[in-house]
Amino acid sequence: MSPLKLIVFAGILAPGLWVAWKLGTGTIGAKPLTIANHETGDWAIRFLLLSLLVSPLRRIADWPRLINVRRMLGLAALGYALIHLTLYVADQNWKLGTVALEIILRVYLLIGFVALVGLAVLGVTSTDAAIKRLGRTWNTLHRIVYGIALLGIIHFFLQSKIDVSQATLMAGFFLVLMAYRLAQARGWPIASPLVLVAIAVGGGLATAAVEYAWYALATGVPADRVLAANLQFAFRISPAWWVFAAGVAMALIPVLHRLTRRPGAAPSRGRQAQSRPARQST
Repeated sequence: MSPLKLIVFAGILAPGLWVAWKLGTGTIGAKPLTIANHETGDWAIRFLLLSLLVSPLRRIADWPRLINVRRMLGLAALGYALIHLTLYVADQNWKLGTVALEIILRVYLLIGFVALVGLAVLGVTSTDAAIKRLGRTWNTLHRIVYGIALLGIIHFFLQSKIDVSQATLMAGFFLVLMAYRLAQARGWPIASPLVLVAIAVGGGLATAAVEYAWYALATGVPADRVLAANLQFAFRISPAWWVFAAGVAMALIPVLHRLTRRPGAAPSRGRQAQSRPARQST
């Protein structure tokens, strides 16, 4: 157990313990199960996106050992998603028949359930034994994580209804993560600050477009006012700006790495092997 794994493990437990403490002390809100259900669902998406961040970040930061925590983050997403479903069942007074009917009849619940099933498949095949047994098929199977993340974000949008700030933020981060993978697939230098800044700009604009499209197509809120509000900071910082800022922060990582590297030090094996596909490529 490395210090990195201990830190990540503590970070994984912290949101769940915080929600449990608020539930136990009655300070979570007027509808405790509903609020706890939403919070655990939010964290399931966050940990899933963090697991997708590991592969590009280990190349950008020249930190090969970061790959050791990706499985932990993926299983954390599965764990929080299972708690999310359990709290929903509890909120329905443990009426499993009612829950099953709701999942069938409500599109957003069906989408979320399909995403959960997909996460469960990835979870049970994440062991060393499963990786060895499946061989090359393992990589192919685990690429469904991108579809699962997309389904989870759609579920997030549909259950958020009017205020989709958090859902838009997750969508923006997902688009940036996919841009990193596209850049690498095209052979672009993923650790180049210029490439990363371009992705940050594109990600911010794409996030603003997603928010505009949602309000234009799915609600009665004037979308042009939403777009104008994104350019202001009087009330809140819009998801588009947060995505852009996160992308710029990623672009600073290789710059800082080069500034702090000792003169004459050779790049790590992770940086030298960036162009070679890893066994766990997702």
